[in-house]
Amino acid sequence: MSGMKVGAVIITMGNRPDELRALLDSVAKQDGDPVQVVVVGNGSPVPDVPGDVRTIELPENLGIPGGRNVGIEAFGAGGRDVDILLFLDDDGLLARTDTAELCREAFAADPELGIISFRIADPDTGVTQRRHVPRLRASDPMRSSRVTTFLGGANAVRTRVFADVGALPDAFFYAHEETDLAWRALDAGWMIDYRSDMVLYHPTTAPSRHAVYHRMVARNRVWLARRNLPALLVPVYLGAWLLLTLLRRPSRPALRAWFGGFREGWSTPCGPRRPMKWRTVWRLTRLGRPPVI
Repeated sequence: MSGMKVGAVIITMGNRPDELRALLDSVAKQDGDPVQVVVVGNGSPVPDVPGDVRTIELPENLGIPGGRNVGIEAFGAGGRDVDILLFLDDDGLLARTDTAELCREAFAADPELGIISFRIADPDTGVTQRRHVPRLRASDPMRSSRVTTFLGGANAVRTRVFADVGALPDAFFYAHEETDLAWRALDAGWMIDYRSDMVLYHPTTAPSRHAVYHRMVARNRVWLARRNLPALLVPVYLGAWLLLTLLRRPSRPALRAWFGGFREGWSTPCGPRRPMKWRTVWRLTRLGRPPVI
C-alpha cells in the first residue's frame, strides 16, 4: 500500500465500556500496518483498554469537537505524526478488516481528496438511515459519490486538511461541527467522498435523544452561516432552514428550544468569520448541495 500512517481518535463518556472494547478490537484487526489509537475520556475516566492504546482523561466534557481536537493534538500539532486520522463513535464497530487499507488507497490515489465519510449501517438489519447519507439524493445509500459534508463519528481525514484550515470549532460542542470543517476544507480546494464500502456498524438511534439537540442544532446552524457564508447567502440559508423546521412540525417544547438556540446563535460570538469564495459556492452547487439548504 501507500505507506501512509493511520491513527484513530475515539471519544468516550465512559458509559459504554463493552462497545468501546469491541470497537478497539475491530480497529486492531485492520489489515496492513497497525492503526495507532487515542481514546479521549471527555470528562470521564476511560474504561480498561488494551495496553497499546493511548488514553487521555479530560477533567470536564469539552463537547464532541473539543474532545476530538484533543485527540488530534495527541498525534502532534494538527495530527502531523500520522497521515490519516479515523474518527469513530465509541459504540460503533468497523464492519470490515480492510477499511484502513481502503483509506490509504483512496488518499494515495487522489491528492485532492481530504475527507472520507463512511457509511453507517445498523448491525442487526444492515439498514443505513437516510440522514446518514451526507447528500440530498440519499435514497440509495450504496452509491458512493462526492459530497459536501461528512459524518462526524464515521470518517477519515487527511491530516494536511487540519494544517490548511484548522481544527474543528470547539465552541459548537455538539452539531454541525463537521459541516463547518467541510466547508472550510472545500474552500481550500479539498474534496470529500462518501464511500458506501467503508462501513461502521452503529445501532439505529435518533439524534434528538440528546437533551441539547434542538437548541444546539439551531444555534450552531446560525453560527455556521455567520462564520462561513457570503453575507448575501446568510439570510437565504437560515430562512430555508427555518421553513424546513416548521414544515417538520416539531413538538412545542422542541420548537421553543429550537427558537431559543436560533436567537442564541445571533446574540453570541460565533468565532472568526471567513466567508467562502463564490467559486466554492458554485462548487457546492455542482456537487448537488448549494449552501442555501
